[in-house]
Amino acid sequence: MPRIKVKRTSTVTDMTAMCDVAALLLTFFILTATARQPEPLAVSTPSSTYEFKVPAENNAILTIGQGKVFFEVAGQKVRARTLELMGQQYKITFTPEEIKKFSVVGTFGVPVSSLKSFLAMSGADRMKPGVQNGIPTDSTDNQLNAWVLHARTATAEINQQPMRVSIKGDSKEEYPVVKKIVDVLQKQKVNKFLLVTNAEARKK
Repeated sequence: MPRIKVKRTSTVTDMTAMCDVAALLLTFFILTATARQPEPLAVSTPSSTYEFKVPAENNAILTIGQGKVFFEVAGQKVRARTLELMGQQYKITFTPEEIKKFSVVGTFGVPVSSLKSFLAMSGADRMKPGVQNGIPTDSTDNQLNAWVLHARTATAEINQQPMRVSIKGDSKEEYPVVKKIVDVLQKQKVNKFLLVTNAEARKK
């Protein structure tokens, strides 16, 4: 008796549901992602095999390069409160709009006296060469010391957590500049801080 041949038909898979899920996931990630802020000073950090992720919260980053120092503190509310405290110390009144703009600014490096004009610029103009020449660290006007102190105060007030400090220095930076930053931290009895480095492959 001959074998009955079953007619073969092509398999059809409805991908509509899969496309809907992919579109929803893509939309979710786009809306919840945080845009990386451009850095005004590009530094080449030294390499290290030590693996420890820089904290995303309750952390301040001091960027050192070309003899300049830049500052960044995590958290919009913390940044806004830090600016208010700086304004109180230096007798500068910042408007709510200026405080809002500063709360979304990442790394910056300008004197307090130039902050108003700095915040009035567009994001592209702030990144132009010569606009940000670093935060003053002179003994007569050590504004970096004030930024760190007020950022620590703001972090403790808002998050009820101590603020960590990370130093991101260029691998070719001179030692006296780095020591000056360490002295600022030690003056505030901050003896523990993180050094930001590039990941280096471990030798097998």
